[in-house]
Amino acid sequence: MEDEGATSARTGLVFGAHWALLAFIASLGVYYALALLLSGFAFHGRIGLADLGPLILLAFVPNLLLGLGPVVASRRWGRGVRADFGLRPTGRDLRVGLACGGFSLLAAYVLNLVLMQVYGNRYLSDSTTDVLRGMSSSIGWLVFAALVVVVAAPLTEELLFRGALWTGLAHYRVPPWVILVLTALVFAQVHGEPERTLALLGQGIAIGAARLITGRVSASVIAHATNNLPPALLLFGGA
Repeated sequence: MEDEGATSARTGLVFGAHWALLAFIASLGVYYALALLLSGFAFHGRIGLADLGPLILLAFVPNLLLGLGPVVASRRWGRGVRADFGLRPTGRDLRVGLACGGFSLLAAYVLNLVLMQVYGNRYLSDSTTDVLRGMSSSIGWLVFAALVVVVAAPLTEELLFRGALWTGLAHYRVPPWVILVLTALVFAQVHGEPERTLALLGQGIAIGAARLITGRVSASVIAHATNNLPPALLLFGGA
């Protein structure tokens, strides 16, 4: 039997979730403010590129904080993350998440082939993994970075996009298919890679489909993690 959060999410109406959009906006604002602050420190040479470990940690701090707002808001004004977002994986979440993650990888592959004709190979690499792979000499920090890419980033990003934003839009009776596209658009934009926006949009729709099908963020977290696994493995290519 499905829990109440999954049922309400699938029907497109989440009662009493007026806090969700505010949590999304506040979390995204903190993300951009912190990213700007850290970029300023790096630009002025206060963060040394030679200190690989701290650099990797600091690079992911804004991303890791994306999920904090939805969690705090859900616990304070909602019913908790398990009820509001379905943040407890089930067997169905795993199956749907793996399938949608596979479709996400396929969508990225096909769309990147198209984009290669426009931008060429050098514009379509993953900037984050390229930087980390090129700078890294410590296998320990590479393992840490890979865990962030496969585990932490999917969890925090899905809590924000397919959690708070999706729940907030559903609360205001936005049709589910519109929510799917809107969350994918925001997902693509936040990554800040204009040349890859079309591919990121396709990936966002595939990942979001896991939430649409199951009504649970756990499924989209699994889809997102599946999508991020190949780039994480590529981190070790230059080790």
